[in-house]
Order: sequence, then C-alpha cells, then structure tokens
Amino acid sequence: MIARYTRPEMGNIWSDRNKFQQWLEVELAASEALAELGVVPAEAARLLRAHAGFDVARILEIEKEVKHDVIAFTTAVAESMSAAGHAEASRWLHYGLTSNDVVDTAQALLLQQASAIVIRDLEALRAVLRRRALEFQHTVQIGRTHGVHAEPITFGLKLAIWYEEAGRNLNRMRAAAEDVRVGKTSGAVGTFAHIGPEVEELICARLHLKPAPVASQVIQRDRHAHFVSSLALATALCEKIALEVRHLQRTEVREAEEYFARGQKGSSAMPHKRNPITCEQICGLARVVRANVQAAFEDVALWHERDISHSSVERVALPDASLVTCYMLRKATGLAAGLVIHPERALETLTEGSLGLVFSQSVLLALVDAGLTRDDAYRIVQRDARAAWEERRHLRTVLEADPEAPLTPAQLDAAFDLARSLRHVDRFADAVALL
Repeated sequence: MIARYTRPEMGNIWSDRNKFQQWLEVELAASEALAELGVVPAEAARLLRAHAGFDVARILEIEKEVKHDVIAFTTAVAESMSAAGHAEASRWLHYGLTSNDVVDTAQALLLQQASAIVIRDLEALRAVLRRRALEFQHTVQIGRTHGVHAEPITFGLKLAIWYEEAGRNLNRMRAAAEDVRVGKTSGAVGTFAHIGPEVEELICARLHLKPAPVASQVIQRDRHAHFVSSLALATALCEKIALEVRHLQRTEVREAEEYFARGQKGSSAMPHKRNPITCEQICGLARVVRANVQAAFEDVALWHERDISHSSVERVALPDASLVTCYMLRKATGLAAGLVIHPERALETLTEGSLGLVFSQSVLLALVDAGLTRDDAYRIVQRDARAAWEERRHLRTVLEADPEAPLTPAQLDAAFDLARSLRHVDRFADAVALL
C-alpha cells in the first residue's frame, strides 16, 4: 500500500523486517521444542536463540540467485551464525520443517499483530459513535427512505444504528482473529512425516497459537478469507457513515457536514467550496478492501495439498486490506468525532420543507380511528398529500378544507404532534448505554 494510506504502526507489521523476524521466531521456537524432546542438542537451540539473526538486504540478495525466499532466509541466518562463530549450531535450524510450516505459522503471528490494531481502532470508533449518539439523542431530523422524506427521526437514532453495527464488527473481527490464530508444522503434506504432532503443540504453545486440527502443506485459506471479509465489513460501516454524511452535506440538504479546518481549502478554483473529501476518500477506499475479499475467496481452493497460486495474492491482499482498514477506521473515527450537526436546518426541513407530509401515516391512522376504511383513508391522504406538494400548502391546511377528512382540531393536533412521533427515542439511547 502506498505511503499516503499507511499508518506507521500497521506499516511496520507488514514490513520485510518484521516478516522475517516472525519467521525467525517460528524457527527458534521449533529448535527449542525439538531440544525439549531431545531431538536437537539443547546447546544448539540455546546458541540459535542467542546469536541467530538476519540482514534484510542480504536475504533479498540471496533470493535473486536461489529464487526461493525461505531458502534465502535460512541461508542468511546460517551466515549470521557462522559470523558469530557458531556455524555448527546452524545445521539444526529448520530441522524437519518445510517452508510453509514457517511461512504460514509466522503469518498467523503477523495477523495477530494486525488484528490487535484493527480491534483497538474499532473500539475507538465505537466509543465515539456511542458518545455522539447520546449527544444527539433528541436532535430531530427527517428520516428518509429511497432518498425521499419519510417520517421524523433523530440524529441520535442514526448514530445508534452505526454504534450497534460497530459492535457486530468488533465481534466479527475478534472471531476472525481467533480463527487465524493457528500454526502448523505438519510438513509437506500435513502428515507429520518428519516431526510429530507433539512438536507442533510445543511450538504453537511457545508462539501463543493453536495447532491446526488438520492441515495439508498449508493452513486452510477459508480462515484467511474470513479475516479479510471481516475487514471488509468493518470498512463497509465506515463507508455507510461517510455516504450518509455526503448526502447530508449537499447544499440542498445542509443538515450535517464533516469538519472543515481553518486554513483548509476545498477547490483550487472556487473558494466557497467545502467538499466532503474525507467522506469521499473513505467511500473510495472501501472498494479496495472489498476487492481483496474476492481475491481471498479465490485462494480457498488450491490444487491438491497445495499450490502456490495463493501466495502472490496474499503478499498483496493481506497487507493492503489490513493497512487500508486501519487507515479508514482512523479516518471514520475522526469524521464521527468532528461531525458538525446543524439542528436548526434539520428542524427547518422537518417543519417547513416537508409541508407536514411526514405525518401522513399518523393522519391515515387517525382517519381509520374515525371510522373510515383503510382504503378510503389512504385515498384521501394520498390525494391531499399530492395537493399539498403541488400547491406548496401544509398538509394540515389541505385536510382542514377537505370535507372527506372528518378530523377534529384535537385529532389533527395529535396526528401532527412531533413529540408523539418521537416518544420512544429514549429507548434507543437506553440500548446504546447498555450495549
């Protein structure tokens, strides 16, 4: 991922240095586990832990010749042991392992590191959404369905929906992180032909991983597809928030807008512009993460016990999906924290711009209560609503002049009572407080 969308903390996890460091951790854990079982000399395992190292540039240099990254890595580590005067111990490095025993197990460590950041970022986003949901618990606005005015809601309800979804994303991310917390050292086809299951259990315990219950040469990729899918769902929430703000920031609406900093500029040509650039960036980057979901699903089906078609995909998809998700969550948190709400404009749209049409269902039910059939009541309200819209008159005014609408002033007061429509909003705030 390009530097523009890379937060250093997540970028460091997916660096070559950290990748090779996790490879080394797996190799050292394997040597120590084998030493514990008497297969590898204990002194060799101790010397490897004390002196094994690597130089990234040297690994890449060797790889250019041997065309195999794990062989290049083990060769570079062996060179470091020779340089430290312990060449003999290096012959026990990678003992009984195949390349993917190291790569897949180390990748599980990388995914644990990455998921810890994503989980923390989701918690931060959720905390902001909770705070703002309670802040705007009673701030009224138009509810819209199909982009058209529907019935009154509050900003608090909108934020509560996002907050509750963030909780589901948090649970999914935790489950996905646990799903990929799996290592394997069962060899070239998963049969433990050269080191036994007891060694795998010891290695995984040292690395705080679970042994794969069963594996081929690789850990099965449905786990990784689950992980990337969870990232995509988290970014879909970010996009949902951003898309809503983009609509509410439109000049014709102006009920909310993303924070626009002093000194910030929206257009090189039009000084008045305050464009929702953060929202648009979030919506665009969500497409990148979703594209990686398909790639991850394509990796699930491999030839027989393993081919290499997934490897090149994961070198791009896993870092990029993690990096972009991390970036988007931070952006979405800032967006929610700095979101500017315009309650007066929202109320104006509700009370004046809607011409009372948002109370059409209340009027419909009032006519039914007054003795009309539902079909007759619907026909009357739909006809009067059309007249209100076309003649730019308030729906109540049209109803008061309609002899087919037998509603008293008190009944009309109740039908057009905003407080009545929103009498249950505290329920959502209570739910947010408890979730």
